[in-house]
Parts: sequence; C-alpha cells; structure tokens
Amino acid sequence: MNAPVSLDIGTVRQADLRDPDEVSAIEGFVQDQGGSPFHRPLWLSAVEKGTGNRAAGIVLDNGTAIQGWLPLTEVTSPIFGRALVSSGFAVEGGPLAGNAMGAEMLCVAAEELATRSAIASIELRGGAAPTDWHTATDTHCGFVKDLAEDDEAQLLSIPRKARAEVRKGLKFDLTVSVGQAESDRSAHYAVYAESVRNLGTPVFPRSLFDSVLDTFGEDADILTVSENGTPISSVLSLYHSGSVMPYWGGGTWSARKLRANERMYYELMCHARRKGAVRFDFGRSKTGSGPYSFKKNWGFEPEPLSYSSWNAASVEARNIDPTDAKYAARIDIWKRLPLGIANRIGPLIARGLG
Repeated sequence: MNAPVSLDIGTVRQADLRDPDEVSAIEGFVQDQGGSPFHRPLWLSAVEKGTGNRAAGIVLDNGTAIQGWLPLTEVTSPIFGRALVSSGFAVEGGPLAGNAMGAEMLCVAAEELATRSAIASIELRGGAAPTDWHTATDTHCGFVKDLAEDDEAQLLSIPRKARAEVRKGLKFDLTVSVGQAESDRSAHYAVYAESVRNLGTPVFPRSLFDSVLDTFGEDADILTVSENGTPISSVLSLYHSGSVMPYWGGGTWSARKLRANERMYYELMCHARRKGAVRFDFGRSKTGSGPYSFKKNWGFEPEPLSYSSWNAASVEARNIDPTDAKYAARIDIWKRLPLGIANRIGPLIARGLG
C-alpha cells in the first residue's frame, strides 16, 4: 500500500511479516481476540512455504498497540485466477477488530491493495464485511462440541447410531499411531491423496502438510489407523486455544467396511483430551452435504458461517466450489484417473485453489 489511511481509532497499513517483532505482536493480538489458527501469521507463513502463495496482511494500529488484523494469502492460479483470501487454504479468517469501524477499515484497505496489485477478487472466510460486499450465511456450517471427561464418557456422548459404528470399529484388529515422523507423514499423504482422488478432487502438495507440521510443532500432529501395517485412515489435526481440529483427513475404500474413519475420530477425541484439549472442532461442511449430515449424526450442532467476497467491477467471483454442476464431468473423470497420475497433476492444480 502506498500510503496509510488514518482515522481516530488508528492507521491501517500493510503488515511486515518479515519483522519478528511485528509477527509476535500480531500473534499476541490474535490470541487476545480469540482468533482461529488461520488468523495466525504462523499459518500464513506455513502456506507460503508449502504452496508458494505469498503471505500478506493488513494491520490497524493506533501507534501504541494493534487494534485490528486481516490475514491474507495472495492466491495465484492459471486456471482460477488471482485472489486475496482470508485465509488461504483455510476454513476461517476475515478481519479481527474491536469494532465494526475497524473491520471495515481493514476491508477497504484490502480493496486498495487488491486494486494496486491487479487482483480482481477478495474472499473472507469469516468475520464482518462492508455492506456493499456479497455475504452468504447459508452455504457452510461449522461444528464444535466440548470433549467429555474420559474415554468411556466420550464414547457415550456420541449418539446411539453413530456410537454403534464406533463400537464396530473398536472390535476390529486395527492399530492407532500418532506422531509427526516421516512414517506418519507418508502414511497420511498416501491415504489422503487416495481419499480425495476418490472424491474427484485434486490433492494438495505434500509440501503444504509438511510445512504446517514443521511450523506448528506441537500444535499439529497426525493420527493414523492401520490394518496389518497398512494405513487406511489418517488425519492431520491442529491444536489451538483448547480446541483440536481434524483438518485434513480421509480414508481408503478399505476403511469403510472396517469403520476405520469412525474409529479415527473417536481415537482423536480421546488423544486430544489427553493432550489438553477441551473442545472438538469438526471444521466446516457445505450445508446439506454428506459430511454435514455425518457431523450432525455425531451430535454436533451446525452453526452457520459467514463468507463474504468483493470483486472488481465487471469481474465475476472465482468459482472453486467442487459441488458446482459445471465441474461434474471433470470430477467424474478425475475419480477414474490412476492414483499415480492424479498425485502428479493434482498438486499443480490444488496449490492455486487456496
């Protein structure tokens, strides 16, 4: 941004994410404001290292302390175009500020940054947006629930039908491992890549997962369920402010008959509680979708999420929704690709989705 914009509540400026003191101050502000892990500069840095999409952000500063923060990822794709996303490769984001005026100042500054950078779109995955932006509250829901006090209580807290599926999974001779070692990472990527191929979507580059694990340290791990030494379900989870979020997870076809996915989530609930978590954040799902129903069946109540966007004049919003009818034929083709080919091509496409 060429020049700061000032009001009595402070000045908006582009953050210097190469300055450790600036990053530390923003991290503290996110913590104080109850922001998500996706508001953290740490997340922006991990995404930049893992995908090549540049980290950015806008700060509202009154000269003494930070009053507002808008995390941004400059997502670039030859297929889907360019966008400022808050936050990139995340399900949450948007402006953090003490009042509506501060949030609007951050969004207006983002418009100016986008215009100067020849970027036609801004996407907010959460938070307040100006009234002239497009905002939807009926497309996605989040699911959060407190963890129980022990393993048995956790099992009993799951509604009867879903609990029966977990019990079936517990009867099978499966092993559960948790860690960040190379064996955990390779097992997770193999399972996750196969899972998303089966759903018809391109897999993210493994470098993104490695970067998140390396950057978050103890605040991230992988839980894997295996049969006879073969990984069949695996999830990479984030830990933040007392919550565990199973973020990138999936299972192979074999996982279905063994109820390995159900076993995986139950085991993660127990592991996360022992790790100190008190809440299970099941993440977002598209309203009315299969995953939406799955989470409701586990006793989680859907909470509508607010997603907003701004587009330059005469420019349509980019469409990265895999459930859109225009992608149906491509998804059907992708499901039939050999896994090796899907894993080579997928990351080249997925790193531009953001």
